[in-house]
Amino acid sequence: MASDPLLVELTGPVLRLTINRPEKRNALSLGLLDELGESLTQNASNPDLKYAVITAAGDRCFAAGGDLNELDAIRSDSDAEAMSRRGRAALDCVRAFPLPVIAGLNGLALGGGAELALACDLRVAAPNAEIGFLQGRLNVTTAWGGGIDLVATVGMQAALDLLVTARRVPAGEALSLGIVDRVCSAGQSLEDCLDDYLQVWRQRSPRVLRGYKALIAGQRRALHERLMQVEQAHFVTTWTHDDHWAALEQGNTERQ
Repeated sequence: MASDPLLVELTGPVLRLTINRPEKRNALSLGLLDELGESLTQNASNPDLKYAVITAAGDRCFAAGGDLNELDAIRSDSDAEAMSRRGRAALDCVRAFPLPVIAGLNGLALGGGAELALACDLRVAAPNAEIGFLQGRLNVTTAWGGGIDLVATVGMQAALDLLVTARRVPAGEALSLGIVDRVCSAGQSLEDCLDDYLQVWRQRSPRVLRGYKALIAGQRRALHERLMQVEQAHFVTTWTHDDHWAALEQGNTERQ
């Protein structure tokens, strides 16, 4: 249904998951993340599947962060840790999915949206897309494994710069940094760009794709197991600190 926050479509060898909250800038509620993880888990054993695509409705936002109305109620250490674990579990379903997962970035991927984009194996971006780990602007750190994924993708120095500056990276620069793998040509739709990019992928057998994804997933799992507790502990500390709530209040005031 059009009102469903996540649209799930299985067409031949492709599983397509579409975030469908354009009126909320495709903000990531925890329920939506749960549903995304469950959809991947339910389709993981499909023998005919070759890859999954995660994209979003509209042409402005892939996901402009977490759902702030929902997250505003999280104040205690225990609630912050529970939220971190819940979001990470959903994104771990993306990382561990036994076939490649490609993000189709139709627009802004910010905050938690950037974490979701980096949880995918590859990213194809529309020319207007931007990726930004904006958490630092709110005096918090990454919650769902996105900081770990960024370090693995661009290296320590570039990741530290992007995380601390909390700037929005345009698609062209994201391509040069290795954050995205293809930027659509001017006038080319994201759908056509994805179709062109994945043409060769469709020629490979599901067994081959599963075998190569297993290597990638194993490497990512080992890295996350080493660093997950570090990231989570610092997220909880920063989320519940007065600095975070002051930054959030200032941002709300500036938007009024």
